[in-house]
Amino acid sequence: MIPPEKNREAQGVEAVIVMDEGGIYPVLPIRDVVLFPGVIIPLFVGRPRSLKAIETALLHGKKVFVAAQKKMDTDDPGLEDLHSTGTLCNILQMVRLPDGTTKVLVEGLVRMRVEDTAKEGDVLEARLSPMPWGSPESPRVEALKRRVLDGFERYNILQPRIPGEVMSSILGIEDVGQLVNLVASHISVKPESKQHLLETSDLEAALGVLLKMLTDEINILELEHSIQDRVRSVVDKQQKEYYLREQLRVIQDELGQGRGDDGGECAQYEKKISDSAMSEEARSKAMRELDRLAKMPSMSPEAAVVRGYLDWLLDLPWETRTEDNLDIAHAAKLLEEDHYGLEKVKDRILEFLAVRRQAGDEMKAQIICFVGPPGVGKTSLGRSIARALGRNFVNVSLGGVRDEAEIRGHRRTYIGSLPGRIIQKLARAGSRNPVILLDEIDKLGHDFRGDPASALLEVLDPRQNCSFADHYLEVPFDLSEVLFITTANVTHTIPKPLLDRMEVIPLSGYTNQEKTCIALRHLLPRVLKEHGLKSAQMKITAATVSRVISTYTREAGVRGLERSLSTIARKITRKMVEAADKGEKFKLPVKVGALDLKEYLGPPKLFDAKLPKTPQKGNVVGLAWTEAGGDVLVVEAVTMKGKGDLSLTGSLGDVMRESALAAVGFLRAESQALGIGSFNWKAVDIHVHVPEGAVPKDGPSAGVTMATAILSAISGRKVSPYIAMTGEISLRGHVLPVGGIREKLLAARRYGVRRVILPEANRVDVEEIPEEILSGMEFDYASEVGTVFKKALAA
Repeated sequence: MIPPEKNREAQGVEAVIVMDEGGIYPVLPIRDVVLFPGVIIPLFVGRPRSLKAIETALLHGKKVFVAAQKKMDTDDPGLEDLHSTGTLCNILQMVRLPDGTTKVLVEGLVRMRVEDTAKEGDVLEARLSPMPWGSPESPRVEALKRRVLDGFERYNILQPRIPGEVMSSILGIEDVGQLVNLVASHISVKPESKQHLLETSDLEAALGVLLKMLTDEINILELEHSIQDRVRSVVDKQQKEYYLREQLRVIQDELGQGRGDDGGECAQYEKKISDSAMSEEARSKAMRELDRLAKMPSMSPEAAVVRGYLDWLLDLPWETRTEDNLDIAHAAKLLEEDHYGLEKVKDRILEFLAVRRQAGDEMKAQIICFVGPPGVGKTSLGRSIARALGRNFVNVSLGGVRDEAEIRGHRRTYIGSLPGRIIQKLARAGSRNPVILLDEIDKLGHDFRGDPASALLEVLDPRQNCSFADHYLEVPFDLSEVLFITTANVTHTIPKPLLDRMEVIPLSGYTNQEKTCIALRHLLPRVLKEHGLKSAQMKITAATVSRVISTYTREAGVRGLERSLSTIARKITRKMVEAADKGEKFKLPVKVGALDLKEYLGPPKLFDAKLPKTPQKGNVVGLAWTEAGGDVLVVEAVTMKGKGDLSLTGSLGDVMRESALAAVGFLRAESQALGIGSFNWKAVDIHVHVPEGAVPKDGPSAGVTMATAILSAISGRKVSPYIAMTGEISLRGHVLPVGGIREKLLAARRYGVRRVILPEANRVDVEEIPEEILSGMEFDYASEVGTVFKKALAA
């Protein structure tokens, strides 16, 4: 008798009960296992229907037909879900376990085949027929039998899981069919292979299938043993090398040679440390780490950490500097070559160079912060400054950084620790006085890992960064000679202590004329080069570029303009390549005129379609400032019968809502003076809406605009077209100053606004704006909102 094998995978047994009459037996599906005749195994049954099936079978002859499921994920299989060949079994024992399942011990008796279904429904019955072996024993069968026995012995040597007495009983079996069943039940192959063997009725064919299964398994086991032997030999070799290396180290220590004079790893590190210009504190730290390295096994993980630390110390530019080029004329020329316009910014950079030249080392380090919308050249200005000074340039992107360790570095107790980005960029720059651009400083975040903005306080403070201590290095490094330049789109998201350490230089958007010059001087040559074109192959006039700017790319910067020029270049390049492939002659140069833009860029984008073209009631144009520069917005107001409610829509923020409430409060308080004393506020609802509702809007500068729109809707007085306004309103009707005047006026000019109403206090801001921006526009200034009403509303 074969000892039972534990089969916990058979817990998903499903059975349906039948009576033992006329060759009809209960059918018990099992998963992931194939049962052969002559084998005893336990089945763990947990489902109520299966338990009832086993109990009923015990009352009617203890016979049950066990068949494997075709698919493992079938929970309620029918006869069509089972293999047609299985084993008729005898139930030997049933034991209920404490966990609620039932252990059933079954013994395989004979192979059977399902002929047909006797009954289906709540109970599944199957009519069975036996499957005797098809071919008698013959010399070929005897030869296959011996091969199988030899293979099984080899299999048991490679994977000895069968007890010796069981192995002896199997080798002594004379019945070939029973030998096939028992050997197949003891080898580890897939259930599909075992099911194929169970369905084979020819004895000679069954021996051939079993022999192939044994041969395949023996080959795999021999390969596994070969791999294990090779791994073991490598491990033994490493252990031997470690033992010999330790002996060598002890001998060197006894001879007083320490780290050795034979050019070994430690000796090379010692020479590099001695030759480097690092500080005494850093040198002392490096030598201590080198002593630790000399006493460590070379293959230990800690040794790799120490090597990495020493490499970082040696890579830093402790005394390596680049010589500054303080020629003012040279710097002015380079800045003019790289950037068009930005005169104030250029003057500030030249002033910095002049003071540096005059004061020398006495000059206090300064941190410059360029603030402006995207695409106006903040990052490229940093590169130009480095080029003008003759310094190395590195860029650190801070957008989305939330971990303080990104700035200060990780402590070496952590696996995979590294220095912070500042030290990493210094090592990459190769000098201790590079220009380091901290890009997008306004987009720093903070969470449970720390606040990187707080870590930057030390980096950007000239009084502290002379001894900046990175957590990884654990020794101070002097950052006082580094020229830090930061960039941001806005300043209100920068922490005040950090902003206080920087000199903010605003960069406003470009005028259309400036964009045209930038495109012709800088963008177009770069686009042609990137697309493999020459200036003689593609011609585009200033008028065409101006049309692209006005009808396709309304923006503060020039990135959208560059993308439009790239689109034109791509289409021309494609035409040239296609013509060359067809062997046709392509006419050059390609002249792109204003009338050709529709072919290359599609229909013009009507950016000013939302602006009123005729006098309208309750429809006023306001000016807004965004991170992407200035923009215009339309404020709409209507009145309707109601209960005196005020509705505000358009994704408005709290400040903007409060401005609307202040405007309504002023209008109600001064209704007699404004000529709307007869208006019944309690019987009319007012609805104020700002289009583009998916875009959040906030700020106080739309107060005057909303007051004008509400008064226009109440009084019926229409608002003149092509007029825009901005300003905060107080509850007493005062017009208060607002920011972003230059950006707002640039937006008004882009959208064709001819007349602008501004707060009186912002007159000084307008005086600082170049005349080319203001030309063709009229400006009215108001300190009281009544003045705005007189200038904007028709009589």
